Amino acid sequence: MVISYLGKQFFKVSVGDTVLAFNPVSKDSKHKASRFGADIALITVDHPDYNGAEMLTFGDKVPFVISGPGEYEIKEIFVKGVPSESSIKEKINTIYTLELDKINLCFLGTVAGKLPADSRAGIEAVDILFVPVSGALSASDVYQLAVSFEPKVIIPMEYEEGSESFKKFLKEGDAKLSEAVDKLTVKAKDIEGKEAEIIVLAPSNQ
Repeated sequence: MVISYLGKQFFKVSVGDTVLAFNPVSKDSKHKASRFGADIALITVDHPDYNGAEMLTFGDKVPFVISGPGEYEIKEIFVKGVPSESSIKEKINTIYTLELDKINLCFLGTVAGKLPADSRAGIEAVDILFVPVSGALSASDVYQLAVSFEPKVIIPMEYEEGSESFKKFLKEGDAKLSEAVDKLTVKAKDIEGKEAEIIVLAPSNQ
């Protein structure tokens, strides 16, 4: 599995020829949008910074778009979406979990506050957790929320490099920005035995 970070909450995750995209930046956003072909687009909240599914049609790839709670199966990938409060006013956020290449991913999106009990109960074992650092929660609360899922790896997103909140988040997890990587290439065996290890991905231009 190869994970690339494209800024905001936009991630490209690929295994072989299968490509997933999380919260793609829309052409209507003030932030830079990247274009590539994806098989599946997962959108946690209806906002131009996160709902750019139109940017993921390229060549012979047209994405299947998932944009809300429910259970889905596409290309033998089972996706579960559970609702949560969003840091964007008057919006509902969807947290997605799925297994890809024998690794359980959990993408929190624009989560804010504690999860409803039924939503939390719907999230089982987590190997890699994607968590927003800037948003409605403090750095300490974000970190505590992240470790509550007992993930093996935590990938921060929507962070401001020099911000005090991001520095505090990294300090909570004993991580350093200087160790940021351009992309993460990972197999299930690579994360065995890890406990909430923070891996920072540097935003790349696709």
